[in-house]
Amino acid sequence: MSEAFFRIDNFSCGYPGFKLSGINLSLEKGSFNGIIGPNGSGKTTLFRGITSAIATLEGTISLKGQQLDRLSLKERAQQMAIVSQFVDVDQVSVEDYVLMGRMPYHGRFQFFESKDDYEIAHNYMQLTDVLKHKDKLMTELSGGEQQRAAIARALTQEPELLLLDEPTSHLDITHQVRILDLLHRLNQEMGLTVLMVVHDLNLASEYCDRLVLFNDGKLFTQGTPDEVLTFDTIEKVYRTPVITRTNPYSNKPVIFLVSEKMMKETKASES
Repeated sequence: MSEAFFRIDNFSCGYPGFKLSGINLSLEKGSFNGIIGPNGSGKTTLFRGITSAIATLEGTISLKGQQLDRLSLKERAQQMAIVSQFVDVDQVSVEDYVLMGRMPYHGRFQFFESKDDYEIAHNYMQLTDVLKHKDKLMTELSGGEQQRAAIARALTQEPELLLLDEPTSHLDITHQVRILDLLHRLNQEMGLTVLMVVHDLNLASEYCDRLVLFNDGKLFTQGTPDEVLTFDTIEKVYRTPVITRTNPYSNKPVIFLVSEKMMKETKASES
C-alpha cells in the first residue's frame, strides 16, 4: 500500500482547557478537503497544530512520507503554504507582498529577487487577478482582493499542499464564490492538494471532495459530502433542526435551516 500524501496519526494538540486528541486523517494528492464543525469544535485548533502555531502534544504529521517536524522551515515552506483567516496587511505594495512567497527559495546571501522570482510571482498574480493592483498598497485593497493577494503569495511558494483557515468567512457571497472557484481551478488544473477550514456547510458541500467533521475536540466523522452532510449527523453535531436536499446542478447536498417559528407552526398544523 502506497504512503498517503498527507497523513496525521494519533495527533494531539491544544490549549489549557481545550485539547484535540487521537486525530487520524489522511489526504490523497490532488484532493480538495474541507474541515467543518460548530464553533469551538476544534477546526482552527487542528489548523494551528498542523502549521506548528501551537505545539504537538502527541502523534505525528507527515507530508510525502516525511515528518513535518523533521523538515527545516525552508523545506516545509517549499512544500506547504498557509493562508490564514485574517490577511496581515501593511504599508507594502501588492507586488512586494506576493514576492515574499519566494523567500524559501532565496540563497543564503541573496538579498534581492531574481528575474525568475518576478516571473513566478506575476504569473500567480495574473492567475488570481491581482496583477493589475501590483503597485497599490495592500491596505488599499478590498477584503476579497487582499484574500486573492494572500493566495497569490502562497502559490508563489509553489507548494504541493495549500492550507486555508476560513478564507471566505468575512467576504460577501460574490467574493466567496470567486475565491472558491479559483481554488477549485487550481486544484483541478495544477493538481494542488487543498485542506480548508470552512464555516459554511453549503460551500463545503459544493466545492470539497471530502469533508472532515469535528465536534467537541474530536473527529466525529469523515467522508464525501453525501456521507457527512446527512440531516441526522448535522442535527446531532450542530444541535439544530435542518432539512437536506440535493442541488439539481451539482448533485451535492444542500442544507436548509428550520427556524423556531417554522417548527412551532409545523407542530401546530399537525396537532
